[in-house]
Amino acid sequence: MRFLIYLIAGIAGGVLGGMGMGGGTVLIPILTIFCGVEQHLAQSVNLFSFLPMALLSLKVHFSNGLVDTKGIAWMIVPAVLLSGVGSFFVKELSGPVLRSAFGVFLCMLSVWQAYQGVRQIRQKRAKKAA
Repeated sequence: MRFLIYLIAGIAGGVLGGMGMGGGTVLIPILTIFCGVEQHLAQSVNLFSFLPMALLSLKVHFSNGLVDTKGIAWMIVPAVLLSGVGSFFVKELSGPVLRSAFGVFLCMLSVWQAYQGVRQIRQKRAKKAA
């Protein structure tokens, strides 16, 4: 049964990660809640599994002409540097604190996504009315 849960977690994380939705938003909660994996390990598994998913997704998106490379260095350099700094910071946090911080992040992300969705709906309605 445990294997089936891990398989479902991998499939869900892989599909969502390949779609660009962030497989970690699904994979980490599944691993911690349903599989009993410690938070730091779940975060590590997510980061490790992200690499092949990201490379494959990037290849597909490039072949479909969906990647805009303007200003890419201005995103990559700070992201890599801050990821390194963040990893040293997170290493010192306890599991419960890291779990709570991740939960707050997911809640903030949900609010932001809802705001963006409502904004797009309003813009479409305004265009139709004009």
